[in-house]
Amino acid sequence: MTTRRTLIAAAGAATAVATIGPAEAAHAATGPVPGLEADPIAHLLRRATFGPTPAALAEARRLGLDGWLNRQLDPAAIDDSRAAAVLTRLPLAGASIPAVRSALKANSYAAFGQLGRAAIVRAAWSDRQLYEVVVQFWANHLHVAAPSGGTWDSRPDYDAQVLRRYALGTYADLLKASMRHPAMLTYLDNRTSTKTRPNENYARELMELHTVGLIYSEEDVRQAARLLTGMTVDKDGGYVYDPSRHAGGPVKALGFGHANPADESGPLAFCDYLARHPATAQRLARKLCVRFVADVPPESLVARLAQIYLDNDTAIVPVLRALFTSAEFAGAFGGKTRTPFEDMIATVRTLGLGPETAGVKALDALYNAMVDAGNAPLRWDTPDGFPDLGAAWASASGFLLRCNLHLNLATGWYPSQLTRPADLLRSLVPSLPTTYGGLVDALATRLTGTKLPAEHTAAVLSVAGKLPTSPLRDNDKSLAGSAPYLIALVLDSPTFQLR
Repeated sequence: MTTRRTLIAAAGAATAVATIGPAEAAHAATGPVPGLEADPIAHLLRRATFGPTPAALAEARRLGLDGWLNRQLDPAAIDDSRAAAVLTRLPLAGASIPAVRSALKANSYAAFGQLGRAAIVRAAWSDRQLYEVVVQFWANHLHVAAPSGGTWDSRPDYDAQVLRRYALGTYADLLKASMRHPAMLTYLDNRTSTKTRPNENYARELMELHTVGLIYSEEDVRQAARLLTGMTVDKDGGYVYDPSRHAGGPVKALGFGHANPADESGPLAFCDYLARHPATAQRLARKLCVRFVADVPPESLVARLAQIYLDNDTAIVPVLRALFTSAEFAGAFGGKTRTPFEDMIATVRTLGLGPETAGVKALDALYNAMVDAGNAPLRWDTPDGFPDLGAAWASASGFLLRCNLHLNLATGWYPSQLTRPADLLRSLVPSLPTTYGGLVDALATRLTGTKLPAEHTAAVLSVAGKLPTSPLRDNDKSLAGSAPYLIALVLDSPTFQLR
């Protein structure tokens, strides 16, 4: 029976488990977590999906590492009807600019909200998991915040026609598509750039954030800003090249030279030049390694992936395949921490929680939980995108938010609309062990991939007033009341925090 004392005990147990949780997870690269290194398939799915499920693990074990990668790198061949059905409730999430304009008043935030909720749907319930992870990576790299001023009508189209369309193509094509999209031109101010007053914002971020990094000079920025004038947005919200706004005449930036006539040839050539620049190859390889391998990635892998990127003319799939099949990736157990968003989605997936049968109230609740955590999809104000280092998300307050969300999801308190297994505990542990310690071991193995340390198991069981040796019987009347707390506390463990 749930009482105030039970809740206090749960909080105390979470604190006991968490005393080494955030700090350990934040610098987990100090060594592998015992038990996890023995399962390369689970390791792959921790990094290449938003969280393993029993069905995904079974499929990956059947196909093998290479077979699973081959299937996931061909997302169009994967049936995704479950996620697609939920997305029909969010018609503006991928809508064109004219469609958003016809549906909403100017500067409405409604399309932003649907886009953020669609990101939750895809992460939690899409079977095209690697594709969705890669889309999120590019959304963070070529970041256009949602919401952001002036992109109310264009940000969903940017998601559909730039990020999702080119996520597994070539980076050169992806970069050019972003360059010619109203959302990017608005977010980074190029739509207001003119020959008399070139705006340097997009020129700077195109080099610093999207391609070569901090190797440019201020003169490079000025020259590139002149080159990009003319790329703007028309009265209907679409992209247009306006030669009357263009600052013509020869330009030279970062070793790139162009006659710079009043057409798109100069900007597109510059974009191709930047995409194929060795510094861009290094920077993208490093960011991919930080995302998928370790906060401090192995330099050997960064160099190798950069060369593969250049050898394949900026194609993304060969780089991903080389990364996931590398020895460095295979040995990187425990080297990354989940962000709050990833932690929430991994919880939904591992508990087998499904989308609500109608409406979007549960999606609203999940989205708002991430607003509180500072990690709502796309909702990062500055163009550098969300940080992807464990230390950025390691705080006592952030960990408490995770603990509260674990408990809400395990109990079904909030959001209550998500569909759930009829008996959550038995769905996780079909055959009950004979002791409470054995139950926590079984829960931990199922939810995290390995048993908890003995002191953590004891802390978890304190919420039920049990010892590891306490006998467990099918007719134990206290089990139903304590089970959600035991599940939530296992999810609070440092191991579950690891990506």
